[in-house]
Amino acid sequence: MIDRRMLLAGAAALGLAGPLRAAAPSFVSKRPKLGDRRYTSRAVEAEIARVSAKITDPELAWMFGNCYPNTLDTTVFMGAVDGKPDAFVITGDIDCMWLRDSSAQVHPYLPLAKRDPALRTLFRGLIARQARCILIDPYANAFMHDPSAKTNLSWSLTDDTVMKPGVGERKWEIDSLCYPMWIAHAYWQATGDTVPFDALWADGARASIRTFREQQRKDGPGPYRFRRSSPIVGESMPLDGYGPPSRAVGLIHCGFRPSDDACVLPFLIPSNIFAVRALRQLAELATRARPDAALAADASALADEVEAALRLHGLTKGADGQQVWAYEVDGYGNAIFMDDANVPSLSGLAYLGAVKAGDPLWHRTAARVWSKDNAYFFTGKAAEGIGSPHTGLREIWPMSIVMHALNALETGDDATVARSLAALKTTHGGTGFMHESFNQDDGAKFTRAWFAWANGLFGELIVDIAAKRPALLGVRA
Repeated sequence: MIDRRMLLAGAAALGLAGPLRAAAPSFVSKRPKLGDRRYTSRAVEAEIARVSAKITDPELAWMFGNCYPNTLDTTVFMGAVDGKPDAFVITGDIDCMWLRDSSAQVHPYLPLAKRDPALRTLFRGLIARQARCILIDPYANAFMHDPSAKTNLSWSLTDDTVMKPGVGERKWEIDSLCYPMWIAHAYWQATGDTVPFDALWADGARASIRTFREQQRKDGPGPYRFRRSSPIVGESMPLDGYGPPSRAVGLIHCGFRPSDDACVLPFLIPSNIFAVRALRQLAELATRARPDAALAADASALADEVEAALRLHGLTKGADGQQVWAYEVDGYGNAIFMDDANVPSLSGLAYLGAVKAGDPLWHRTAARVWSKDNAYFFTGKAAEGIGSPHTGLREIWPMSIVMHALNALETGDDATVARSLAALKTTHGGTGFMHESFNQDDGAKFTRAWFAWANGLFGELIVDIAAKRPALLGVRA
């Protein structure tokens, strides 16, 4: 059985996918021609011009101009369902919509949505599409454009699980249900628009809470199981597809990490922390955007329960004896400490609003994962940063460097922000875009030439620097 990673590796041999090697940049825009762009926003175009004018480094300005609009330029497919907007947002080089990626991809445009009708239409369409996807199958992570279509993902065709029409891949990941809550709340906060929060949205929210409760596994393993025939261990779940054992302690059992790799221990702590935040945001929406007292109470009660369980079971100790958040635990006292570049990560919790930026426990955790205490922290000739088992050893993800810079921006650590910008500027392989990962010793060797989430996150970083530390936008590597 050929899975996603094997497919990408095979394509690399043909020069179609990573690892790739690119030529030196010429600083000519890499955006599609205007008539070939998937979606346009006047506010986004104005923002590109405004921020680019602050960047004195021509290469950095070129990268920003390529990356920031990449989701709109290349991944948005607009339509209508029952007379209302429908937005299907693919990841880039994979022609399906992930609930996680689609939410993260549009997040950089939130500050502009209040004044741009085109962006509000996009967000309304995405919130509705995500609700419909969740109602197809709340355990799925990726979906087809056509809700009646069978998966066309080669690695999913023979999965041993319940594959419904409209589902691209059925890996149970807690964050898949958190991200739609997070982006919906952020949109409402940015615009005050309550139009998306209709009966469809509420039904999707209730299905999400029901699924979280099923995966607390208080009364058995629940309905979800998943097995895949693959030589890669992380592509399948053990014990007849139900995953490694866990003790019912109130945490939510997770099948797969945000990397789409199977959990080693089934309580994924960053995702449980994110769930607490997302559920509280859902409760606020159900109180203020669409009054539904029962939904708000249910979301709040579950958030309280998971939060209490995190404090009892989600912590571990470093070599210095100080407590930090674990990456995974099982409720039996076993814990794994590491971090993965995919968000929610331990490093990305403040960005998500799941912890306060000044929280000492999180600061200790973030510092420790950006060190040799994390088996997936790599330092090489090209840069330093966090990778993922998904791409193997010595492969750094630009997403981790961006997240490190965003964290530093909040604490006023200008030196770290500047180093991060320099690393990102020298590891894009001459393409002007961010990638999934690059070799720690050679940024010209990378995976995934078209990865819209990473591009958007880089654009978001530049916009934030322009607002908070504009002098840094002239830094040269």
